[in-house]
Amino acid sequence: MATLIRNKLSNAATSVSNKSQAKVSGMFARMGFQAATDEEGLGFAACDDLDYEHRQAVQMDILKTDDVGVDATGEPMAEGDSHYQRDGTGPPPSASKDDGMCAELASQDRPKITAWEAGWNVTNAIQGMFVLGLPYAILHGGYLGLFLIIFAAVVCCYTGKILIACLYEENEDGQLVRVRDSYVDIANACCSPRFPRLGGVIVNVAQLIELVMTCILYVVVSGNLMYNSFPTLPVSQKSWAIMATAILLPCAFLKNLKAVSKFSLLCTLAHFVINILVIAYCLSRARDWAWDKVKFYIDVKKFPISIGIIVFSYTSQIFLPSLEGNMQKPKEFHCMMNWTHIAACILKGLFALMAYLTWADATKEVITDNLPSTIRAVVNIFLVAKALLSYPLPFFAAVEVFEKSLFQQGDRSIFPNCYGEGGRLKSWGLSLRCALVVFTLLMAIYVPHFALLMGLTGSMTGAGLCFLLPSLFHLKLLWRKLLWHHVFFDVAIFVIGGICSISGFIHSMEGLIEAYKYNIND
Repeated sequence: MATLIRNKLSNAATSVSNKSQAKVSGMFARMGFQAATDEEGLGFAACDDLDYEHRQAVQMDILKTDDVGVDATGEPMAEGDSHYQRDGTGPPPSASKDDGMCAELASQDRPKITAWEAGWNVTNAIQGMFVLGLPYAILHGGYLGLFLIIFAAVVCCYTGKILIACLYEENEDGQLVRVRDSYVDIANACCSPRFPRLGGVIVNVAQLIELVMTCILYVVVSGNLMYNSFPTLPVSQKSWAIMATAILLPCAFLKNLKAVSKFSLLCTLAHFVINILVIAYCLSRARDWAWDKVKFYIDVKKFPISIGIIVFSYTSQIFLPSLEGNMQKPKEFHCMMNWTHIAACILKGLFALMAYLTWADATKEVITDNLPSTIRAVVNIFLVAKALLSYPLPFFAAVEVFEKSLFQQGDRSIFPNCYGEGGRLKSWGLSLRCALVVFTLLMAIYVPHFALLMGLTGSMTGAGLCFLLPSLFHLKLLWRKLLWHHVFFDVAIFVIGGICSISGFIHSMEGLIEAYKYNIND
């Protein structure tokens, strides 16, 4: 018996280790070490111990099961029966006792993070590489664009808090207990019992779109930066994008992202240095700032695109449940959200305003393209390196969501499992990964417009995940306990977010269609 127990514990530990190494660093990378997805939600890449938390952010469809025993009604449960996560909604997959032991051991071994570490991750998610597009938003929005940077920070901070509130419910003693683990859990709880899995599907689709669009943006920005860094070379932006994709093709063979995560941390630090260099250059031109160019009116046709750009730069909600669940003191979550978003609001506003005042109407989609040629090439090469090293994180996250949704759901899978014996990826599964890399290239070639793609993504998934769904879920799950001003805020955010999302989506699509026609004719 003792030998049997030791063998089980050894197998469980080995299973946990293998699973931990095989899964992705995830949405934390949406998007900052890149970004969050967006880029830049890859904040946990700071250290190997926190790498598990990155992966948890994209494990939006993982099902946790209770041990076989007695259900909530006191009736014996048949073997294989269990509850979905902890809120009892949705059908579970088959699970074994060893899987439950693995989950328990993993839960005990996972390190907790401090509020400062959590704040660092959120900062990476909302102050990543895509901040370079904010001056372009000021170009079309003027002072209203600055107001939206502040407004988006306030709203995203609020919706992040109410999203976490949806994870908790009061027990019989009136104490708050965490009964859900992820964004998907919240969505499924809101749609149950009639459609217990619909909410999770919606959230996963939105997440997948945002991750793939983030990958496309990295290819676009790589081609754009290299083309503008070496304009005298007989190489087009499309050709630079193809070369960048050739470098990225080995991403299809990745099994884990530990090494890439370490490089991502260095790239994030380099990105902050680049932002400081841009601000320093702008300050050196302070005497020539064009204050008269900052408008009080807006470009009605292009300003909705700016809304999407600003919203996309703040997206971090998708990984907040995992982040809060792994904090040493979850009560400090609200304080952490406050100071991270205040800091982001100030830095983004100053960066966007100073950059626009320096170049005024000549402001380009990626602000580093405005730098003098003497330093532009050096700065852009660093940014390209950061983009290429950041690409694998959202790519791998998108692949895992895609594979789990279509190929790894057991009897509920639409297609056969893409992994063979020993966890080896089958040839046709590898082909699908390569096809995804090529798809990001094709999108970057035919629509090589950083601002338009960023605005479209922000309007589609950014507004939905940051504005619409959190406020809707908050009203649905907690409406009986909400004060009137909370109800007012939730309804107002839902309405405003819906208007901004629809308007930004329409204008971004119009711009993309025009750009596509131009590229075809060219």
